[in-house]
Amino acid sequence: MNHHDTIAAIATAIVPEQGSVGIVRLSGSKSEIIARSLFHASSHQLWETHRLLYGYIKHPLTQEIIDESLMLIMKAPRSFTREDVIEFHCHGGIMPVQRVLNLCLDQGARLAEAGEFSLRAFLNGRIDLTQAESIQELVGAKSPQAAQSAIASLQGKLANPIREMRAKCVDILAEIEARIDFDDDLVPLNMDHLLQDLKEVTAQAHRFMATADRGQLLRSGLKIAIAGRPNVGKSSLLNAWSQSDRAIVTDLPGTTRDVVDSQLIVGGIPVTVLDTAGIRATEDIVEKIGVERSLLSIKSADLVLLVIDAQIGWTEQDQEIYELITGCDRPIILVVNKIDLQDTSPSLPFDQISIVYTAAALAQGIDQLEAAILNSVHQDSINSANLEIAINQRQKASLLIATQALERVLGAIALPLDFWTIDLREAIHALGQITGEEITESVLSTIFSKFCIGK
Repeated sequence: MNHHDTIAAIATAIVPEQGSVGIVRLSGSKSEIIARSLFHASSHQLWETHRLLYGYIKHPLTQEIIDESLMLIMKAPRSFTREDVIEFHCHGGIMPVQRVLNLCLDQGARLAEAGEFSLRAFLNGRIDLTQAESIQELVGAKSPQAAQSAIASLQGKLANPIREMRAKCVDILAEIEARIDFDDDLVPLNMDHLLQDLKEVTAQAHRFMATADRGQLLRSGLKIAIAGRPNVGKSSLLNAWSQSDRAIVTDLPGTTRDVVDSQLIVGGIPVTVLDTAGIRATEDIVEKIGVERSLLSIKSADLVLLVIDAQIGWTEQDQEIYELITGCDRPIILVVNKIDLQDTSPSLPFDQISIVYTAAALAQGIDQLEAAILNSVHQDSINSANLEIAINQRQKASLLIATQALERVLGAIALPLDFWTIDLREAIHALGQITGEEITESVLSTIFSKFCIGK
């Protein structure tokens, strides 16, 4: 991949008949030359950096008007990629932006690869690797909390402490290597101070690693299946929970014949709720298909809410469904619904399972249900380690290597200083991989290939 040529791509999502504005982005030394061959500014507008021009994009040979457009000029180094950047703000939809992009390619630009604008920003020192990853996470955020975590990382709230930790390790390594080479000429090491610095770096690494599980949940979310016998109130529970009528609610058993998805946010975590068809033995072919899909949903879920009817109590069929869920090795929260219609709580055959009591028709018990869900995934605290950021799995893997190396250093106090340097170098390398100060081409390709083209 040539990182010095001029690239072009559509930088906005394109939806037929719905997009109001579509942006075509250019980056590279030929950006302005290409723009001048295509864009005709009305009146006497100046082609100055960070100026928005109004005009028409015309075919350079036929002078056919392709679109009415705004053009934004951002000259190096004051741009996202630190290269000359041009953006054409066209009418939305498929045709205008596609035709403009094709003209840019005809004039000598190359179609950008996935994430190549962000890759250039990284390679040119505009952003570090954690900020590049946070851009992708911000684009894909499924909850306000996920977006806020990405913004915090974009602001350097992960990168800056990691750099400080790495710098501290480099200073310690330099002190040790100086004593190895020139021991007779230098004052002895202040071991107490050195060990204190190592312990602080190790503790900070542990604090960051504690955010990884929450980070995983913020990014990928939870998939929760609502299961139970027909007519126990599964759809009513979903409606009360989502405060909408996403599922059909009737008094007829077996009404929900397919899996209904709802997107919710619980404690900042994106949740996909699968309202499954009532599980029961049936000869109705359509309903039987629904039951089979319900079983597939249960197997794919991270957590299952088993709903029972408080009026009827625990039945043999509930037991069968319970065994079916446990057979799929899925964690369960038992939801005892319709408690408003029953004076006493039904007796249950176990007490180890998490139990929530609800009256879905009155929207009662929803807060307790959400608390139980967060508790089941150990996310009942607002922020792990009280940090705004939430690291991803790549960052966690590097932090784990760094932490293990630092702990080996702390365990080697009685050994000669030469033994310290090996593990310190490993910690420095691992911390450098997080911000991109030490990174391989293959790792970069893996990271940026997950981006959308145009970002």
